[in-house]
Amino acid sequence: MNVTRHFSDTRTEQGRVRFLLAAGRVCLMAEGPGWTHRSAHDTLADAATFLAVLPGLGGGLYRQALDDLDRQLAFGRGYEGAA
Repeated sequence: MNVTRHFSDTRTEQGRVRFLLAAGRVCLMAEGPGWTHRSAHDTLADAATFLAVLPGLGGGLYRQALDDLDRQLAFGRGYEGAA
């Protein structure tokens, strides 16, 4: 069964950025006023790097999306250490 997991979901006044995990790939979905983007990447790092070059993505949304991604990664590391 292929299950999609919402890893990170950032929403600001500038738009929305989501990192989704499915079938060993990372789907980057982003949207803002007048634009949308969807792409697949091998790793979260690849998707985060690609996020930096999206036309239309404002600096505030970019920084918040990376902060949220870092927070989620830290949470995941803490959870794995608790096992």
